[in-house]
Parts: sequence; C-alpha cells; structure tokens
Amino acid sequence: MARPAADKPRLGLADIGALLAPTPGRTGAATRITVASVLTVLVTAIYGTPEAAISAYVVFFINRADRTTSIVMSVAAMVLVGLIIGLVTLLADFSVDDPLRRLAFMALLSVGLLFLTSASKLRPIGAIVAMIVGFGLDELGLVPSGELATRGLLYAWLMVAIPIGVNVGVNLVMGPAPRRLACDRLAHCLRMVAASLRQNDGDAATVAPLLRDGVQPVAMWLRLAKIEGISRTEDLAALQRAAGSTMAILIAADIAQRQPGAKLPATFAEPVAATLEQMAGMLDAGGYPVDITLALPAMDRLAAVQQAVAVELRDAIVGFADIDRQPAAEATREETPAKAEKAEKSGFLSADAFTNPEHVRYALKTTGAAMFCYVLYQQLNWPGIHTCFITCYLVSLSTAAETVEKLALRLAGCLIGAAIGTAALVYIVPHLDSVGGLLLLVFAGTWISAWVAQGSPRISYAGFQIAFAFYLCVIQGAGPGFDLTIARDRTIGIVIGNLAVYLVFTRIWPVSIAARIEGALENLVQQWRQLVGTADRDAQRQHAAAALALHGEITQDLILAAYEPASVGPAADWVETRRRHLAVLDAVGGPLFLLAERFPGDPEIDRRLQAVRTDTGADAPGGGAQHPQTRPQTSSRDALFALVDRHLAGPPQRDPPGAATGSPLHA
Repeated sequence: MARPAADKPRLGLADIGALLAPTPGRTGAATRITVASVLTVLVTAIYGTPEAAISAYVVFFINRADRTTSIVMSVAAMVLVGLIIGLVTLLADFSVDDPLRRLAFMALLSVGLLFLTSASKLRPIGAIVAMIVGFGLDELGLVPSGELATRGLLYAWLMVAIPIGVNVGVNLVMGPAPRRLACDRLAHCLRMVAASLRQNDGDAATVAPLLRDGVQPVAMWLRLAKIEGISRTEDLAALQRAAGSTMAILIAADIAQRQPGAKLPATFAEPVAATLEQMAGMLDAGGYPVDITLALPAMDRLAAVQQAVAVELRDAIVGFADIDRQPAAEATREETPAKAEKAEKSGFLSADAFTNPEHVRYALKTTGAAMFCYVLYQQLNWPGIHTCFITCYLVSLSTAAETVEKLALRLAGCLIGAAIGTAALVYIVPHLDSVGGLLLLVFAGTWISAWVAQGSPRISYAGFQIAFAFYLCVIQGAGPGFDLTIARDRTIGIVIGNLAVYLVFTRIWPVSIAARIEGALENLVQQWRQLVGTADRDAQRQHAAAALALHGEITQDLILAAYEPASVGPAADWVETRRRHLAVLDAVGGPLFLLAERFPGDPEIDRRLQAVRTDTGADAPGGGAQHPQTRPQTSSRDALFALVDRHLAGPPQRDPPGAATGSPLHA
C-alpha cells in the first residue's frame, strides 16, 4: 500500500497536492482567518496605524479551531501586551537617547521573554511579544520628542490590539462551538469506519490517518464546552464516553483492515456500517445516539480474530454514549483494582524551566540572530530590510532538525508569497482606486495562505510564510501601494532573517531531535503499559488515544531526524533502530488493545510490551521475549496473542494486499 503523503521523508508534487486536498474543518478555519485578517486591514486603514501587515499577520497566531480557545488566547495576549508596553514605557527614559543602551535593553528583554517562550505556557505567543518589545524600542529611537515617543508606543500596542479585538469579534460570530467540533469529529470517524468496513481489497485506506489525531482533540473540546457552560453536564459526559467508544471502533476497524484473516464478511460488515452511518447522522444533528441495537449473525462461523473484532465493534457501538450501561464483556471481567491515575497539574513554568539549559540557549540564539539583523540594517542604513529582525522571532525553532526542515518551507513560502505579492503590485494594484479593492486582494491572498497553513504540519509552515511575504508586499499603507522597492526590500529582509536563524541554530549549541525521540518512545511504551495495567475501560481508551497521538508525533520526528546535519543528528542506524521499535508497536498495538479490553490484568500482555521497550537489542526488538508454550484455551485470546507473537518474532511483516491502511509506522 502507498504511504500517506504526510509520512514520506521527501514530498513530491503529487504528495503536496494530496496535502492540499480538502479536509474536515479546513474551509471554515481558513475562512475565519481570512475574514479576521481582512477586517484587521480595514481597521488599520481607517485609523492609519503603521505596520498594518504585521497586524494582519498576528491573526494567524492567535486563531484556533474552536472559538473558546481563540478568544481566551486573544484576551490573554491583550493583557500581556499591555503589561509589556507598560514595561517598555518605563524603560524608555533610560534607552531612547542612547543607541547602545537601547540595544542592550532590547537584548535583555528579548532573552527574558524568549526564555519564557521556551520554558512556560507563553510558548504560542511569546516570540511575538518579544518582537513587539524590540520593535517598540527601535521605533522610540527614531523619534525626536516625548510626545512622538508616546504615540509610537501607542501604535506598537495597537499593532497587536487591533487584530486581537477583531479576532475576538470574528470568533464570537463565526467560530465553531467546541461541542460542535467534537460531534463533527466523531461523526467523521464513524463514517470513515463504515467506508472501511465496506471497501473491497485494494481500495484506498481510510482509517489509519484517524488513529493518531481523530479522537485526541475531542476531550479538550469537551472540557472547553464545559467551561462555556452551554451544554448539560450529562450530555458532555455522554460525548466523552462516545469519544472512547469511537477510539475502540477505530482500532477494531484498523485491525480488520491490516491483520491477516481479520476482515469481516459482508454479512457482518454491512449492518455495522449502516448502524455507524445512522449514528453519525445523529452526531451531525448535534445530539448523540442512545439505546442502540445491533443485530449480527451468529459468530460461531467466524475465525477467532474476526470474532474478537466483531465483539469489540458490537460492544463499542451498543454502549456508545451510555454512561450508565456496563458493556456485556466488561460485566464478565475479573474485578481488579483500577489504578488511580491523576494527571499532575502543571503550572505556568515547565518542570525543567531552571534545570534545562536549552531554554536559556534558545533565548540567547534567537536574540543573537535578531540583534545581528538589527545591527546589520542599522549599519547599512537600509531600513527597508527591517523585516529580517522581525523574521528571527517568527521562525526560530528549538531543534536543528526542525530548523533545517522548516527552512525549505520558509524560503519556499517566502518566495511564493513574494511572487504573488509582486505580481499583484504589477498587474492588479494599478487598477485599484479604493481601499475596497485592496481588501478584496488581501482576501484572496489570505485565503490561499490560510488554506495551506491549516493543512498538515509538513506544509503548514509554508502557509505562514506565504502570508507574511504577501502582506509585506501588498499592504504598504492605508490604501493601495505601488512601490516595488518596498516589496523587494522586505523580501530580502525575510530571506536574511531566515538564513541568520538557520546558521545560528545549526552552528551554535545545536540541539538534536534525538533526545526528544528517545523520551517520546519511553513515554509511548509507558502509555501502553498504563493501558494494559488498568481494568477501567474508559481509562484504557483514553490511554490508547494518547498513545496513538504520541505515535504520530514520533513518526514525524523520525522523518525530521533525516534533515539534521551529520555533525548534529543521530546516525542512520540509530534512526532505523527507532523506526523498527515504532513499527513493532504499530503492529502489536491493535491486538494488545483488544486483549486489554477483553482480558484485563493478563500478565502475558505486559510481557509482550517488555519485548518492545526501547532498551532492548537493536537487531531484534522482540528477541528478549519469553513466551509460554501453554495457554488457556480461549480462542480469541490465543488468536490475538498469535498476531502479537508473529510481529515480535522478527521485523514487522508486510500487510496482505488490501489490508494495510497507510504507513507501516502507524500504530
């Protein structure tokens, strides 16, 4: 089977086209960002505030899939920027008249804010705040009087306050409710499972891409819905149970597609698929299904693996959103004490904020690159390339792998955005005679950029850069601008800023992504061990969703590892070993989940997980496992363990034709 485009180390034109295809929610998200950006440009044109391009670009950073998160982030950013501007005002008296002192203050504040960006919950907007502080101090150095300095600080605050206020208004009107997003996501997953059960051998894969992030965001959306206070507590609890049931349905359907001999015959697949489609329709309507009945033929003629899949699908469907009903299979379990697993409450700062030197190094490297660019355009007396200073804050990343991989996206996005912007200046802007025409042009360019930015992480960064370069070229003031020199200089500044960040982050204290992969693999195994170590079905499904989401992150990090320079990154055999470990977990994850649901507390399940720990031998991930020769005569149990042992015995085998659903790295 073909590997999904998002999982390929190198992307071709066909892969990029696949990543640009429509996905659920993408159109709405791109439209909201576009409307907020266009309204921001309109407000800046009405009031004549400077740097309207930066104001429009801020919208990309403070917008999220749901209205609640977008509004909360916007309000928090407003308060934070107000505090920062107040701090800059206090420092202005000490720095305005002395360029060297002003540079020192800019650097110190930049380091402090970027440290918080790396080591706290300020991460989503910390770099923007640091950029605003530096920009504000720089602008203060250009004014000759206190009154103009005060006006400059006001403009710096308005540069962020305008897009924040507009974004709050747009999300109140157009932003989807968290509960609506949760229901839509669950409905989409059920429809994809129905399609996968009906598909013939060789049809396109439908389930595997949903395993890593299909259900994971639902829990967060339901928590946000609880904060909104619009939905009843009982409804949210039922939808939470539905999310866990959907996770079980996805895993069972994935096993039916991928494992040999597990595909259900049409006599079973058709009634299950029809029921799932009816359930999806109820979720689309804003409700959820209850009192579900599912009539299936007798299972005695099914193979043991097929029986396990059919029973899992039946139980998950019948008890889909019923928080009072105990599934039939769960009622027959041996009672085992469930582990009380409470997530530790995290504070504002990360646990390693003052022990991990990487936070300080990140702040120093980003500040160093930004200060170099600042001094460069000041000494060259070329203010048109001041975008190099801004770019350093917007594109700095934590690891060398991300820096190198994103460099191509940055430069490609910058050149595409600059080309679109320049073409618009030459062929479209001369025909515009009002701000209305400019807004239509901004709408078109923003929608294209937002569509790319709302896609896969493999291309989303390019969308941000397209928007950044396009805005800097086209938005030159309160009305249509025609100066190609501005577009040229700003594009040159973006390229200089990108190259400065690349050189600094790959030459000075380079951080390899290998440590993050190692820690994530350990966490992944721990998630699976917690899953098999609890008898609570809801907890098992939550651990499964978390493990599969983490699996997707590790998959992407292993792809990024190939981008690191040889002097920084891990060796090829190290990457290949981790790929094998991940592939083994991918192959055994589904059967182990069914075993944990059917036979909680079975010591043989944990014994299998011990065989794929990341500290086992590199050549044989399952080589250290000791499997007993005699087992209880439970056909489903024996069949599922046989599937697990088949993959632990050696390298993961290729899935039979028509059974695979995407990348062999999917769990």
